Amino acid sequence: MTVRLHWFLPTGGDGRTLVDRHAYTDGGIKRSRITPVSGVRAPDIDYLVQIAKAAEQLGFEAVLTPTGTWCEDAWLTTVALSQHTERLKFLVAFRPGVISPVLAAQMAATYQRITRGRLLLNIVTGGDSTEQRRFGDHLDHDRRYARTSEFLSVVRGVWRGQPYDFDGEHFQVAGGLTALPPDPLPEIFFGGSSAAAGPVAADHADVYLTWGEPPEQVKEKIDWIRGLAEERGRTVRFGIRLHTISRDSAREAWATAHRLLDDLDPETVAAAQQALGKSESVGQQRMLALHGGGALERDKLEISPNLWAGVGLVRGGAGTALVGSHGEVADRIEEYHDLGIEHFVLSGYPHLEEAYWFGEGVTPELAARGLLPTVPASPLLGVPAANGRPASAPGGAPLLVGGGR
Repeated sequence: MTVRLHWFLPTGGDGRTLVDRHAYTDGGIKRSRITPVSGVRAPDIDYLVQIAKAAEQLGFEAVLTPTGTWCEDAWLTTVALSQHTERLKFLVAFRPGVISPVLAAQMAATYQRITRGRLLLNIVTGGDSTEQRRFGDHLDHDRRYARTSEFLSVVRGVWRGQPYDFDGEHFQVAGGLTALPPDPLPEIFFGGSSAAAGPVAADHADVYLTWGEPPEQVKEKIDWIRGLAEERGRTVRFGIRLHTISRDSAREAWATAHRLLDDLDPETVAAAQQALGKSESVGQQRMLALHGGGALERDKLEISPNLWAGVGLVRGGAGTALVGSHGEVADRIEEYHDLGIEHFVLSGYPHLEEAYWFGEGVTPELAARGLLPTVPASPLLGVPAANGRPASAPGGAPLLVGGGR
């Protein structure tokens, strides 16, 4: 089993700061700021194209695109980006239940034809009732997972290309059909840490995703889901969602991590933690527990070797980063891989520069260890290195060392 690497599309905004969308008075919808925040980038299509092309060039298999109030629509954005890329796949996040499962199955089939088979699906059941209600969804946490199970049953049923009937609590379908099923069928990625989520993963997921917890906690999750799947006669593969800060030396990497914290004051952290603490998501509560409630004591944020919980001080969802030299980050990826993790869905601030840091630094390390089948040839082969450093993209990662956050 080799490592499969994926990157992230920041459709809610990007930049050299963890403040991110919190820098806007309107949550990022119109990009109207309270006070100027340097280095915050709007997610316009031209910028997202740069990230998508960089990810493809650097050998990432796919890019995860989030869903939610503060993001551009994942389906529309990625199908546009597919026209600017050739091989890159798109791991499209969407919420089951806010659209018909038969319509979702049809959309996926159309997407596969438009992109020549480059769609992956990330199922987001939702752990925040306030966010769900914005989309007209008033079910509680456990009933949302029950509905997700029915939703995926219908999607897979109508992908068979024959009329499909379903009579459940949440969906009733008579003769549901995708006239031209997707080819290939999109792989389904699914995450959830609650008791209600486990059986859904075991029944329906191709890949179970966990956020970046310490290895011993990740192993517990893998054993849990693997056991549930085996009871059902299924095999589930595993992935992990992490940020990365990888540099030529550990000192540089940790300096970059600490600079990200320089933009945060205790009031900002407290407000973010209060909002995140209201989430019904068990996974989100596990993330919050990793950094002990939001303290800005930097020496307490490395919760496992090279695993840093600083991102989770203000960011919901994935709240940990692999921080260290390229070799150290590769060590941690190898450690997770040894536990059974195959898919690594990565990101970093800013996403364009960090893609180059990882792709030019960590990817060759992983290939040298036999964890990647090939390393993509750099388009800058033959370009002389500057000051003894590898050549990078214009405006790329090495500039971060010289200055700025």
